[in-house]
Amino acid sequence: MVPHLTTSLTGPLQDLERLVLDRRPEIERWFRSRFSEHEVPFYSSVDLRNAGFKLAPVDTNLFPGGFNNLNPDFLPLCVHATMSAIQKLCPDAQKFVLVPENHTRNLFYLQNVATLKRILEGAGLAVRVGSLIPDLAGPTEFETAGGDRLLLEPLRRNGNRVGLEGFDPCAVIVNNDLSGGVPPILAGLEQTVVPPLIAGWSTRRKSQHFHAYDTVAEDFAELIGIDPWLVNPVFSQCSAVNFAEKEGEDCLAANVEYVLSEVREKYAQYGITEAPFAIVKADAGTYGMGIMTVKSADDVRNLNRRTRNKMSVIKEGQQVNQVIIQEGVYTFEDVDGAVAEPVIYMIDQFVVGGFYRVHNARGKDENLNSPGMEFRPLAFETDCHSPDCAGAPGDPPNRFYTYGVVARLANLAAAVEIEEMGVRADEEAAALAATA
Repeated sequence: MVPHLTTSLTGPLQDLERLVLDRRPEIERWFRSRFSEHEVPFYSSVDLRNAGFKLAPVDTNLFPGGFNNLNPDFLPLCVHATMSAIQKLCPDAQKFVLVPENHTRNLFYLQNVATLKRILEGAGLAVRVGSLIPDLAGPTEFETAGGDRLLLEPLRRNGNRVGLEGFDPCAVIVNNDLSGGVPPILAGLEQTVVPPLIAGWSTRRKSQHFHAYDTVAEDFAELIGIDPWLVNPVFSQCSAVNFAEKEGEDCLAANVEYVLSEVREKYAQYGITEAPFAIVKADAGTYGMGIMTVKSADDVRNLNRRTRNKMSVIKEGQQVNQVIIQEGVYTFEDVDGAVAEPVIYMIDQFVVGGFYRVHNARGKDENLNSPGMEFRPLAFETDCHSPDCAGAPGDPPNRFYTYGVVARLANLAAAVEIEEMGVRADEEAAALAATA
């Protein structure tokens, strides 16, 4: 069942949805052309915010968990998209090793791993799970939140290859965001590794992603004749911040004011009466850590100890010294009385589903990726051709197609971002070799 939403289909977003539907053939040709020019991430998920007057991505994850939250009826879509992705990687592939996060006490995450393994197996692969847990002595079975039994085996290295006892895979699929750095066991492998290790949070930055997204959004906006701001959040960044030592406050305050002033101008242009706000968050990382909502430059000056402690450290104890200051995009979507935001999942270049992240204790201007959140599955099966999708009873609103379009823009930006990171890494390696 698709959740009932209370969001009104009035205002500029309705115009955007109508335009996107009217231009579907051109949009799909445009995506085919752009995706053919780049190596698309193996999989990704994109957090969107629908403000009614604006629909924009606010985060893109290249090591997505949460496959267990997708509508199970649409796992065949995941399988078909996986077949396409594998065909590009190694057409003769038979064996893959899946490398997950180490937190085995999160039974819902383990259910995600089991679901991902099932998808890969559905694509015709022999799949085993290779763990990076240091003290995993041998094959160990864990029970997931869904009651599945998942076997984790110690990952072993032999020369420039990794595998398991009696299992030599042709490729390695990583479902670990590498926040703590690239494990030596995965470095310099001759096997295909997806996503590429440079896409991990030890090297990747959200600001780099949104720089790439700027260009993609501008090209798309030109294609369909809209203001890029309608699908693109304003952002800035600070690269020398230390919340624990109260350093970098002037940079934070100046960039918060810049973002808010840009948004005020757009709100005035479109007659929007809501108060602008900004989100300050760690420039790397996930799990909703290191995030705060601000409504003025004064909000980042003289932060109290509790907020500074919250902002100082993210996953695996990594210190925060770089932040992105991003336009806050309201979410006016409401599922059963609770604030909601869509999260869209892709494998290769294809949208395969998604879910609503729902939080009944958070507001329309707050981060919903926090304890107490719930998930409601979405599906993207309906091919609707009118703004209100007034067809058979129970048809979901057409915005799900529009969600998929904006998510694919973020996916395309991620492809560009990874290519640029690869070029920089090659240049740095060459410079280092020249000085050796």
